[in-house]
Amino acid sequence: MAAVVAVGIFVVAYVLIASEKVNRTAVALAGAAGMVLIGAVRGRDVFFSEDTGIDWNVIFLLLGMMIIVGILRRTGVFEFVAIWAAQRARARPFRMMTLLVVITAGASALLDNVTTVLLVAPVTLLLCERLALAPVPFLLAEAMASNIGGTATLIGDPPNIIIGSRAGLTFDDFLVHLAPVVVVLVAVFVGLAWVLWGRHLRYDPERAESVMALTPRETITDPTLLRRMLVILGLVLVGFLTHNWTHLDPSLVALLGAGAAVLASRMPSEEYLAEVEWETLLFFAGLFVMVGALVHDGVITVLARELTGAIGEDYLLAAQGILLGSGILSGIVDNIPYVATMAPLVHDLVGPGNGLPPERQSLWWALALGADLGGNATAIGASANVVITGIARRNEHPISFWTFTRYGLVVTAVTIGLCVPYVWLRYFGVG
Repeated sequence: MAAVVAVGIFVVAYVLIASEKVNRTAVALAGAAGMVLIGAVRGRDVFFSEDTGIDWNVIFLLLGMMIIVGILRRTGVFEFVAIWAAQRARARPFRMMTLLVVITAGASALLDNVTTVLLVAPVTLLLCERLALAPVPFLLAEAMASNIGGTATLIGDPPNIIIGSRAGLTFDDFLVHLAPVVVVLVAVFVGLAWVLWGRHLRYDPERAESVMALTPRETITDPTLLRRMLVILGLVLVGFLTHNWTHLDPSLVALLGAGAAVLASRMPSEEYLAEVEWETLLFFAGLFVMVGALVHDGVITVLARELTGAIGEDYLLAAQGILLGSGILSGIVDNIPYVATMAPLVHDLVGPGNGLPPERQSLWWALALGADLGGNATAIGASANVVITGIARRNEHPISFWTFTRYGLVVTAVTIGLCVPYVWLRYFGVG
C-alpha cells in the first residue's frame, strides 16, 4: 500500500513541477515530506542512506563549485572569456553557439557536467547580454552538450562513476568504449543545434562591431585574485582527474577548493554565500528523497527487473532494451538514482565488466549511454539540467519544464537512436 501511495505522491509532484504552477523547490520538499510521513522512507535513511537518501556527494560538489565560481566571477574573468569567445567567432551567433557547445562537451568529459555548466553559464549570460541575444537557446544547448560530452569518460557524468565502481571498469575503459561514439554525437548535436536554435538567431552588426573593438584584458578587475583562483581551480581539476589514485570524492575536492578560495579571497561570508544557488540545492535534496522512497519501496527495482527479465539470455535484445529503457526512465527520474538501482541488476545479469565477452559487456555500455543521454529528455533528467535552469531563473531568463522537454526529447531521440546501431556494430556486428 505504501508503494502505491508513494507512486501517487511522486506523480502528483512531477505533474506540479512540469506545470510550473507552483515553485518547484516547494513541490520537491513537500513531496519529500510526504514520503517520510507515509513511511515510504525512514527519517534516518533520508540523511544517511546512500541508496534511498540525499546524495550528499552531489549536494556538496555543487555547493563547493558554486562558491568557487562565485569568487572567480569577482575577478572579471568571465567577461574576459565572453569577449574572447565572441571575437574568435567574429560575433556570429551560431558560430558562438558552436564554440560554446564544443567547449562544454570537451570540458564535461574532463571534469564533470555539473562543474562545467557552472563555469560556462556565467560566460554565456555575459556574452548574450553584450550582443543582445536571448540566452535561453545557448543555455539549453550547453546543458545538453554537457550531458553528451560527459558520457565519454568515467568522471564526466555521475552515473558513470556508479557504473565504473560497480562493474570494475576504469577510466581507460570508458574512453575506449564511449568516447568514439560521443565524438560523433557532438558533431551531430551541432547540426541539431542549428535546426533547433541556430537558424533563428539574429546577427546585430552594430553590437558585433562594438564587441570586436573591445580589449578582453581590460575586463580583469583583480589580477592577483585571478592568479590565486586559477591555481586553486587547477588543483581542484587535478583532484577530479586523479580520483582513481587519491580516492578523494569529488565533493570533498570541491569543498577543499572552496575553503582555499575563501581564504585566498578574504571575502566576507555574506558575499560568497550570496552566489550559492540555495533553491537548486534544496530542489535536489527533495528530489533525491522522493526517488529514494521509490527505491526503498521497490518500485524502481520492479520496473528494472521487468526490463531485464523480459530479455533473458538474448544479449543483443538485452543491450538494446537497456539502452532504450534507460533513455526513457532517466528522463522521468534523475539518472543518478536510476543507475544506482539498475547497476546491481546488470551485475547480476552479466557480472563485472572487466574480462567479459563483448556481447555481455555491451550491457554495461548500453546502461551508461541510455542513462547519460536519456538525461537530456527533461529538465530534471540530469543534474546539469537542474543547475542550468536554476541559473537561468536566477538571472531572470526562466526556462520552463516544457521548453526544455520540447527540445530535449528531440535530442534524446536522435542521440540514442544513433547509439542503437553503434552498440550492435561494436559488440555484435564487428565486435
